[in-house]
Amino acid sequence: VQLQASGGGLVQAGGSLRLSCAASQRSFSRFYMAWFRQAPGMERDFIAAINLSGGSTAYADSVKGRFTISRDSAKNTMYLQMNNLRPEDTAVYYCAASSSVIRSNLASHTAYGSWGQGTQVTISS
Repeated sequence: VQLQASGGGLVQAGGSLRLSCAASQRSFSRFYMAWFRQAPGMERDFIAAINLSGGSTAYADSVKGRFTISRDSAKNTMYLQMNNLRPEDTAVYYCAASSSVIRSNLASHTAYGSWGQGTQVTISS
């Protein structure tokens, strides 16, 4: 599946952004989806994941209560609503997809075989 991430930008601390990840295939509903981010010189970190139906989600501790992952199968699109943004949230955000993920591995980038191109999020203090 091909993925296209969008929605990044420059906002002030405390602001909000909504990222989108559009998938190329109608079989979108068959893929587990996730968001990762990578700051300069850092590893790619897990942010959030969502299961096939959208009924189960998981978040990194650093974003719990501030970010919300969701998906719309009718639009073949996944979202990441980001509220109360902080300067440390600055990074390139990537969406990812996998046809098979086990819960113990869902936070590992190696579990996902398809990746979007990334969208830059910059938070000013």
